[in-house]
Amino acid sequence: MSKNTKKTSPSVATLASETLRSSSSSAIQKQLAASAMAQASIGKQTGAEMEAKASHVLESDKYSATTKTLAGSVLAQSNKERGN
Repeated sequence: MSKNTKKTSPSVATLASETLRSSSSSAIQKQLAASAMAQASIGKQTGAEMEAKASHVLESDKYSATTKTLAGSVLAQSNKERGN
């Protein structure tokens, strides 16, 4: 399986850090933010379970722009071969 070498952008890493520190962030926001932070340096990629959660967020109309931004970043760092 090939490795995805993308990493979280500085702007999304800042958003993820703010999300993790905020008491008003939802559980899904914190999960996505933690995943994005873990991928702020090259070498880690999104796991299958987090891919599924992020995909669900992007397909739903009920999530905020912040949540969708975090989900998009997490999915960008997934293993592209896993879905094949």
